[in-house]
Amino acid sequence: MRCRSGCGACCIAPSITSALPGMPHGKPAGVPCVQLLPDMRCAVFGKPERPAFCGGLQPSAEMCGSTREAALLWLTQLDASTTP
Repeated sequence: MRCRSGCGACCIAPSITSALPGMPHGKPAGVPCVQLLPDMRCAVFGKPERPAFCGGLQPSAEMCGSTREAALLWLTQLDASTTP
């Protein structure tokens, strides 16, 4: 499956605990990553400085649902259920 154009849910919903360019302490859940471009693409996609967490997220029917809102909800719930 390919990423939905204009979505960016995976760059907003989950928390990221590792450092990333422009966010040395990671990012909290629900906060857009500073690397999220206005067109909802990742500025560090495919670059070595991209966090391993981000590279590990792969689009799937379950995660992405049929809409951007469904993806945001699923990822938000996943983050909440996996936060210590």
